[in-house]
Amino acid sequence: MPVLPPATGAWREGDPVGRRRFVTLPDPLPLEGGAALPDVTVAYETWGEFSGDNAVLVLHALTGDSHVSGPAGLGHPTPGWWDGVIGPGLAIDTDRWFVVAPNVLGGCQGTTGPASRAPDGQPWGSRFPTTSVRDQVALEVRLADQLGIACWAVVLGGSMGGMRAVEWAVTHPDRVERLLLLACSASASADQIAWASPQLAAIREDPHWCGGDYHDRPRGQGPHVGLGVARRIAHSTYRTAEELDTRFGRRPQPGEDPYDASSPGRFAVESYLDHHAEKLVHRFDAGSYVALTAAMNGHDVARGRGSTADALGRITARTVVAGSTSDRLYPLHQQEELAELIPTSGPVERIESPYGHDAFLIEAKRLAEILEKLLG
Repeated sequence: MPVLPPATGAWREGDPVGRRRFVTLPDPLPLEGGAALPDVTVAYETWGEFSGDNAVLVLHALTGDSHVSGPAGLGHPTPGWWDGVIGPGLAIDTDRWFVVAPNVLGGCQGTTGPASRAPDGQPWGSRFPTTSVRDQVALEVRLADQLGIACWAVVLGGSMGGMRAVEWAVTHPDRVERLLLLACSASASADQIAWASPQLAAIREDPHWCGGDYHDRPRGQGPHVGLGVARRIAHSTYRTAEELDTRFGRRPQPGEDPYDASSPGRFAVESYLDHHAEKLVHRFDAGSYVALTAAMNGHDVARGRGSTADALGRITARTVVAGSTSDRLYPLHQQEELAELIPTSGPVERIESPYGHDAFLIEAKRLAEILEKLLG
């Protein structure tokens, strides 16, 4: 019998910590919107040894977390999302580099977000303030200060992590020596906001959303249906029509018949999306999905800084920009704009891949080549 999903898949205080470490800010975190968020904790993981000038900041995508490398286990429901890239002898060699990966502000794997307890002991829920990509970076700056890291040897990220990476380099150019931007943009496009809109609607219109205040409800009574729909939509944009057609075609799921009028079964591609939805609702929080998606929608490096060229012209870090030729969510022309307008960047590095937006997570060999150009 299927196990009912928890009301939230967030990591919560009292759960196994795994490899996580924690820093709690001594003062409230000022936010762009004018509020100040009190008692902010950031969860992070590290690999390697810090020698003063070898720190690498790795920034995760929307449903990622701090567990970049390492096996699944207590505290970590999935293996590291970049296991083939970060580790001893790999492209980011942890015998050479000190790697830091924080969970993002508004996330749900140990850093303060909607599922976290507010100072009154209740989940933040609907009271969690609107936060931006710049607020996320502001928290990461405070983490770097706590760790004694004055300057990052490398800042890198893909998708939402790339948004944070570019903000780091624009806002704090003196603290970033090298920069790798993967499958991201200078600002969220109307098309990207449009794809996000039905995802947000699916969650907010789930009857168990309860306005965002559902975190302490019993299993099966959180907005997991809406979150699962959001994941199905998103995952469809992360891959390509070519890959889905080649991999699944019109084949039915084994043992099911989509043409059975009395009890219609699924096509194999539907089963694939159901699988990814089921996994996410057990390890992620719907409130975090909403908060982080809204922050991504608001991403615009030029906001308050003149033009995009003016903003990107502030970057002094040695920069490599890379994108997938088949990415239909963050198309290559967005990375080409970054490469053209960042004065310290060469031409965009093209990842020839059928995997679309997810290529930066999958194409380890090509990523190793790109990283060698930046780190070698």
